[in-house]
Parts: sequence; structure tokens; C-alpha cells
Amino acid sequence: MNLSAYLALALILFCIGLYGALTKRNTIIVLISIELMLNAVNINLIAFSKMGFAPSITGQIFAVFVIAVAAAEVAVGIAILLALYRNRRTVNIDEMNELKH
Repeated sequence: MNLSAYLALALILFCIGLYGALTKRNTIIVLISIELMLNAVNINLIAFSKMGFAPSITGQIFAVFVIAVAAAEVAVGIAILLALYRNRRTVNIDEMNELKH
């Protein structure tokens, strides 16, 4: 495969993730959409690392860091979601706009 095929796949994944993050009201779907966007970034990093102007391992190292950040984001996001669900009994983003005790 050539570089343009990987970039097209990453573009499609990123656009699907962006659409889901901007239009959906369910918090879990928004978190999954953000994960799709981060995976698209990982595909770009690894594709440029292997087939770019100067191939090296730098892109793969950055991809590992992105995976670590994504794991931390999911852990914090699920913890916040569970805390809000206990108080509000909903996972819709529209109903989580007030920060009261």
C-alpha cells in the first residue's frame, strides 16, 4: 500500500469521529468518537514514520504516547461519567450543563 491509502483511511476515521463528537448527545458515544479521532492520528503518525520523507521510529514512539494519553482520557472520562450518572441519572450531555453540589 502507498502512503495515500493510509492517509485516506485516517481522514475517513477522523471525519467519522469528528461527526460523532459534534453531533451526538450521548457521552459514551462522544468518548468513542474521540478515540476514533486519536486512532486516526496514530495511523498518520505510523504511516509517516514508515513511508515519510525520512523514515524513522519517531512516529511510532509518538503513537505509543498517544495511546497512553487515550487510555488516561478514557479512565478520567468514565470516572466523570459515572459520578455524573449517580447524581443526574442520565448520560446525555445536554442535561449536564450545571455544576451544583
